[in-house]
Amino acid sequence: MNLRQYEYALAVADEGSMTAAAERLRVTQPSLSQQIGSLEKHLGVQLFTRTPSGVTVTVAGRAFLAEAKIATAASRRAITAARAANGELAGELIMAVHMGLGARQLPQALGQLRNRHPKLQVTLHEEPDPADMERLVRQGTLDMVLVHRIPAGCTFDIHPLGEEAYVAVLPKGHPLLSDGAALRLEDLASEGWIRFRRASLLDDYLARLLANAGLSPHTVARASQISTAVRLVAQGLGVTVVPASAIPEGFEELACPLLPSLTEPVLVGVRRNPGSAETAMLDHLNQQNWCGTGLLRQPATV
Repeated sequence: MNLRQYEYALAVADEGSMTAAAERLRVTQPSLSQQIGSLEKHLGVQLFTRTPSGVTVTVAGRAFLAEAKIATAASRRAITAARAANGELAGELIMAVHMGLGARQLPQALGQLRNRHPKLQVTLHEEPDPADMERLVRQGTLDMVLVHRIPAGCTFDIHPLGEEAYVAVLPKGHPLLSDGAALRLEDLASEGWIRFRRASLLDDYLARLLANAGLSPHTVARASQISTAVRLVAQGLGVTVVPASAIPEGFEELACPLLPSLTEPVLVGVRRNPGSAETAMLDHLNQQNWCGTGLLRQPATV
């Protein structure tokens, strides 16, 4: 039994298919099946149930895979630490990021990191559900999180980066955009709203904002990505509220500041006793502009 077999089993569980997992791992299906069979024989349990349409994970398999993720993550960090001690940053850095947070700053930081450490791979978990985020933290899978609020059970060291401003997004030519004045949520009460997928952190945030303002506007559409929501607004479907930095390029003129201003803290959590990769990424994140006001037009004087 070895870590490669753990990785094979994790890939099969992710893909739900021996064929798809073999393609992803770039091995032959017979070879993959043989390795999984050997692993099951060694463990003395069946990890997967084979079906005509693929495979499903057994109860024993779920228990094994939860620990296998921890083992493979620890192995990855050990390799990264060893190479870093030799002056080379390599391996894999795994981050989880709230939807829309650092949509401009994070790519810049990652680009800078890549230029300095081309052998270091970064994997992003974008907008996992809160329960998934907690699970990733609990399993020890994550090296860093970029969030507004630290997930439950997270014992990472917390580093404040700044604040993220939220803005209203309205269709081009909308009367409320004409004078450049800041808007109150009440100004948008009669509008149709573009919301986000239920249970997402961003939609939870919008729901709290509207409830606190005593508003229950009509939802005309839901999107899973901020860029999609903004494009729906641009086509006249409705209005929305999103982080300022998440406005896609070319749509900034549709953004309008809110009154009172809405901001959320930007926090990066780093595992305790971080390695060189986490430290390097934190340095690049700290170099970005996190004031959150770069896209905002100045409100008119009233």
